Parts: sequence; structure tokens; C-alpha cells
Amino acid sequence: MKIGKVSNEILQELVFKNIKNRRNEVLTRPAIGEDCGVIDFGELACVVSTDPITGASQNIGKLSVHISCNDVASNGADPVGILMTILAPETTTTKELDKIMKEAADTACELDVEIIGGHTEITNAVNKIVISTTVIGIQPKNKVPNSKNVKVGDKVIITKSVGIEGISIIASELESKLKDKLSANELEKAKAFINSVSVVKEGKICGEIGVPYMHDITEGGLLGGVWEASRCIDKGIYIEKDAIPVDNITMKICNILNINPLRLISSGSMLIISPVDKVEDILQKLDQNNIQASLIGHVTEEGIKIMENKEIKDIDFLESDELYKVI
Repeated sequence: MKIGKVSNEILQELVFKNIKNRRNEVLTRPAIGEDCGVIDFGELACVVSTDPITGASQNIGKLSVHISCNDVASNGADPVGILMTILAPETTTTKELDKIMKEAADTACELDVEIIGGHTEITNAVNKIVISTTVIGIQPKNKVPNSKNVKVGDKVIITKSVGIEGISIIASELESKLKDKLSANELEKAKAFINSVSVVKEGKICGEIGVPYMHDITEGGLLGGVWEASRCIDKGIYIEKDAIPVDNITMKICNILNINPLRLISSGSMLIISPVDKVEDILQKLDQNNIQASLIGHVTEEGIKIMENKEIKDIDFLESDELYKVI
């Protein structure tokens, strides 16, 4: 199988179909395009999500906290506690472990989430450090998004710009390869994208306003996220390429490496589906919090389409993220 998340077909046929037991307390179950599980705790809902860091070797303490908190935020929930599992090869030094935990602790402070447990192990089962984090969040049960409430005509919004996490990883991991093609300022700007990978703030804002669906754009990038969102809401999505925000340095690096920024891992950008009557409120609140947001499309009856060069094209599922072509 290809490197990266398994295909949605495999996920559906070999993973989801083998999950048999059902509890009445579970409100949201595993599904393509769903970032979290949700459990009924009375007036409150417990929102949980787990994710590993496998594509990066730099800034992994920071990323490990952000990626799972982002998933919980895609439900509009407030991240409360985080469990960290660290699996490290025998070559790992105490200095490396200390750096990871300091990064994780600092990031947890920024997001006001507490590291409440986990597991740390040296093992020959891995050839580089792998971190998996599980985040537990809470939100009022009446605020839990329901993808079944998405309607044809609802608007598609994304925050910030595409490729944020991917470019930060590439700039850090491939600095020696890029330093002759980028200015020092461009390289530092690209590496600094690591500071923009959180979507917790926009998740909370949109959760409070009330939207039927949000999705943290991770592996597969924007186009992968749109494809997964369409599967989750069981409706079509139409987007316009010219409306999609791509930072100049992102485009420059992608051109150098011959990769597609729209299919590059994009933690830091939230895909939001909003009723028409809430769009202006969302855009205004995000702007007041210095979060860039762009209206890029709308929900349709069926089909996953993109308008590109005045031609409407299908968005196909791609099994592997562009990051794995270069890292």
C-alpha cells in the first residue's frame, strides 16, 4: 500500500465495517470526513480525537499537540486534556526527548489544554520518533454540529491559506535543498508557518455561532478535504480555484518541487460549511480575531467539482499527500 493515510475505500471496507458494537451514549461515530468521536455526557458532550505525527521529524512536539486539538476544534469544542504516546528508537537521546516535551508543554500552554497522561517508550519497532496524541474536549450538547443538517446552497469557507503545515515541514526538513533557491527571508517565513497550524480559535468561533459542519484540512490538502467533506455530508461540493488563497511563498516552493499546493497537508486551515444567513457573521467574527477567511464555493446536489481555467473539473480522491513525494 502507498505511504500515507489508507484510502477511504480500505478505511470503509476493512476498518469501519469491522467495528460492530454500538453504545447509545455515542453521538458521532467513525466516518469519512468526521474528525472526532462524540459521547453524550448529559448536558455536555465529550469530544475526542487522536492523530499521529509521522511525516515530520522537526517541531514534532508542537505539531503533536496542534493536530489533535485541531480535530476537536473542528467540532467547535474546547480542548481540555491531551494524552501523548511517544515511541522512540534506541538512538534517541535524552536531549531530543526533553526538546519534544518542552515544545509540547509550551504549545499546550498556548492552547490552554493540559497534558494529562500518556506513554513513553524506547522500542525497535520504529526507526524514528513517532508521537500519537489523543485530545479530550467538551462542548454543550446542543452545540454539537450535525452534518445531516447541511443543505444545498450552503457556503464553503476556508480559513488562512492552503498548505500551511506542509510548507512548514518542507522548509524545515529540506532547508539545505531550498536555501539556494529561496532568499533567507523567504525560507524563514516558510518555516514560521509552523506558528499558524492551529485552528482552535476559528473552531470555537464557528462552534459558538453554530454551523453544521467543519473539517480540519490535513492529509490530502484542500482537495482531499473537500472530497472527504462531500462524502460526510452526502452531497456535492463546488469550489472555484481562483477563490482559494495560496501564499506566494507556498506557490514558489511548490513550483520548485513540482507539487500541487491544493493537495498538500494543510493543518492551520479549517473548511467550514455555513448556512447562507450565517456567512457574514462568521466572516466578520473571524476578521475581528485577525483570522483570514475566504468564500470558495457552495454545496450542490451531487458531484465534487472545481472551476479551473474556466473549465469545471471533477475532484478525484488521491491516495497519497504531496508531502510524501518530497519527504
